Amino acid sequence: LHDAPAVSLASNHPNHVWQVDASISTQFYLADDGAKVMDKAVFYDGKPANLKKIERQRLWRYVITDHTSGTLYLEYVLGAESAENLSNVLINAMQKRHEADPFHGVPWMLMTDPGAAMTSSIFRNLCRAMSINLIINQVGNARAKGQVEQAHNIVEREFESALKFKAAQTLEQINEWAGQWMRFFNATSIHSRTQRTRYGVWQLIQADQLRLAPSVAVCRELAVSTPEERKVSNLLQVSFRGAQFDVSTVPGVMVGEKLLITRNCWRDQDSAIAVLVGEDGREQYHVIEKIGIDQYGFAETAAHIGEQYKSHAQTPAQVSRKVLEQIATGTTNQADAESARKSKKVPFGGLIDPHKHVTDTLLPAYMPRRGTSLNVNAPTVELAPLSHVEAAKLLRARLDNLWTPETFSWLQQQYPQGVPQDQLEAIEAELKRPAEVIRKPFSLVLAAVGGE
Repeated sequence: LHDAPAVSLASNHPNHVWQVDASISTQFYLADDGAKVMDKAVFYDGKPANLKKIERQRLWRYVITDHTSGTLYLEYVLGAESAENLSNVLINAMQKRHEADPFHGVPWMLMTDPGAAMTSSIFRNLCRAMSINLIINQVGNARAKGQVEQAHNIVEREFESALKFKAAQTLEQINEWAGQWMRFFNATSIHSRTQRTRYGVWQLIQADQLRLAPSVAVCRELAVSTPEERKVSNLLQVSFRGAQFDVSTVPGVMVGEKLLITRNCWRDQDSAIAVLVGEDGREQYHVIEKIGIDQYGFAETAAHIGEQYKSHAQTPAQVSRKVLEQIATGTTNQADAESARKSKKVPFGGLIDPHKHVTDTLLPAYMPRRGTSLNVNAPTVELAPLSHVEAAKLLRARLDNLWTPETFSWLQQQYPQGVPQDQLEAIEAELKRPAEVIRKPFSLVLAAVGGE
């Protein structure tokens, strides 16, 4: 049953890390005639109907703390823990409120628990647009934001306890009293870690650490501006809100991929924000600049012909392509790889057999299947006879010097109606027969003609 050991956390400067948490008041609710104490005899689990009656009147307490200085911000809302209430409280905390309250600005990081309001799209959109790195602790690990948890105890003991002696009539009055107490506490209470007041430590913030928030109206508009998906063109640009933005500075960007783009509250028209997801699963924000257009409609970032030469840094796809080229050609640099490719060398030195999966596969010997013969009446093909001239052309090529004018006359006499195509070989053999007689011995020839 012992707790697991914890690790202490440190922040770099005021406004570097804020922690936010909501908690329902276990003592009070706001009735029609003012704040009332929740009597344990009336409001408990055994009487859920009584709790249901005052559901919309229960006080929710939002506390925000600055991790470095310990400064706390306190605000009450009615109803329930919702994305709208959380966003409004954060927006109010970032504004400059009172001359006696120096605490304001946009935090660089915000730690919270994984509640439905904390992970809602409205609250996430607000954090994206304000470039706030949202850190959500794991379920059951409330001590990761122990500072704000302890702040709830301080508020209950030192502020809410006073409401028993003087009941507030409206929510505005409760928040007015809460603001007075908050400024008093931050200005006078000595923090145990810093041994100084909370406002005193927060005042050490530097100019580059203090990011001023836009107006409440602009912040509320940003809370509902969901990032839009945009496709990267071959110029490493995206279209957003009627203009072109340069995304060449976004780490790992590639032509054809899609990026989430949202508004940038700091320079609403001149820049936007590309939303990426890091290896740790957290969102990362990269500012991208709007591309201006000259009087002729050319981009101001374009290279002027004959005067400039520009090229983008290599994208991951280009780098990977070169590495693969060197692996395939067995080289160690791009010049050798291009030379090997031009000489049409076989990839991988011919070590890869593309048919190996075919030749190495042992196929089964299939048993022959018994079948039935098909009786087919083969069609009779009749070929038209060749003319004497057509047949002479074919036979002359075959007989060479044996062909004579008498041969043509013989062909006409033997086949007066034309020469059948299937008789060409027989005719050729017949016409070659005298040549065989001439090649016989001379004595046999004499005997054949009667010895003369």
